[in-house]
Amino acid sequence: MTLHLPGAHGTLRAYEPRTEPLALTPGAPSLSRTVFAAAHVVADPYADTAPGSPAAVDWDATLAFRRHLWSHGLGVAEAMDTAQRGMGLDWAGAAELIRRGAAEARAAGGRIACGAGTDQLTGGPATLAEVRAAYEEQLALVEESGAQAILMASRALAAIARGPEDYLDVYGHLLRQAADPVILHWLGPMFDPALEGYWGAADLDAATDTVLRLIAAHPGKVDGIKVSLLDARREIALRRRLPEGVRCYTGDDFHYPELIAGDGHGFSHALLGVLDPLGPLAAEALRVLDTGDRDGFRALLDPTVELARHLFQAPTRFYKTGVVFLAWLAGHQSHFTMVGGLQSARSLPHLARAYELADRLGLFPDPKRAEDRMRTLLALYGVTP
Repeated sequence: MTLHLPGAHGTLRAYEPRTEPLALTPGAPSLSRTVFAAAHVVADPYADTAPGSPAAVDWDATLAFRRHLWSHGLGVAEAMDTAQRGMGLDWAGAAELIRRGAAEARAAGGRIACGAGTDQLTGGPATLAEVRAAYEEQLALVEESGAQAILMASRALAAIARGPEDYLDVYGHLLRQAADPVILHWLGPMFDPALEGYWGAADLDAATDTVLRLIAAHPGKVDGIKVSLLDARREIALRRRLPEGVRCYTGDDFHYPELIAGDGHGFSHALLGVLDPLGPLAAEALRVLDTGDRDGFRALLDPTVELARHLFQAPTRFYKTGVVFLAWLAGHQSHFTMVGGLQSARSLPHLARAYELADRLGLFPDPKRAEDRMRTLLALYGVTP
C-alpha cells in the first residue's frame, strides 16, 4: 500500500514499501575481521524525566538489543557515543550500562568492549591530574566488569591540553597501568566539536605522528585504534604505519565497505555506529568475506552506504536519532523515545528518507510493521494519505 513521504522541499512523494525482508539468520562471528557494533540505549518512555535530569533507561530492551547483535556474531562496543555518552547519558548511567552489558555478554558468550572516558568531570575546567584520575576510575570499572577497555577521546583533556606532550603523558600513564591491551579512540570533531585539535594539533599529520609515538612507546598495550575521521585516505595511511599486531578499527561510517575489504597492503577491522541498524546484513557480508570473496562482500555492503551517509549527515553527532528510529521500525523497541528527548533532533523528511532507504535494503524483519509505524509517525505530524 502506497505511503506518501515528505521530502526536503515540503512536497509528498509516493513510495511503495517492500513486502518481504532479506532472509538473514544468526551466525558465528567473522573469522577474518574483529567487528564491534556500537549499540544504542533504549529510553524508558514512561519515566517522568525533565531536561537535564539523569537518563531513564529501559534495561530490558537495551540488553535485548545487545543479544540481537551477539546472535549475529557481532561484538558490542558498549557505552560509546552511539549510547549517547555526553548527549543524555551521564557517567552514572554509563557505569550501570557497562556493568549490565558486561554481565550480559558473559551470559550470552558475546564479545564486548566498553568505553572509558572522563565524562564525570562536569564542573568546568579540570586539571591534568583530575583528567587522569577520571580516566583511571572508568578504566578500573571496565576492567572489573571483565570487558575490554576502549580509551575514549576526552572533552576535558581536549579543553586543557597544551600540546602533544600532555596527551602522551595522560595516555601513557593509563597504558602503563592497563591490565590488558586497550583500544584507542580517535573521534573527529564532526562527531563532537569539542574534540577539535585532539592529540595536540589541528594539523592531522602532526596528530597522527603523536598517536603513533604513543603506540610505539607502549608495545603490547594497544590492541588497536578506532579512527573516526570520515577520511578513508587518512585512515589507510595510518593503518599502514601501525606496528605489527596493532589493529586499525574503522569508525568511518562513510567508507566502511572499502576499508574493511582492504587492499594489497592490509585492511581495517571495524567499530561502527552504523552496524547498529545494519547488524544482520553486515554480519552476513562478513561471513562472505571470510571465504575470500571480496566482490561478494562489497556487493552486499556497498548498497548500504547511501543509508549510512544519510544517517550521518551533518550535524553528524545527531546520527543517533536515525539509529534509534530504525530500531523502532524494525521492532527492537516499542517506541521512538530517546534519552534526553533526542528523537526531536532530526526532521520528519530526514526520518522518512531513512525509512525508505532501510526498507529498500530489506533491513526490517517485518516490513508491514515498519510500514504501520511509519504511518503512525506521519499521522502524528499531520501527514494524511
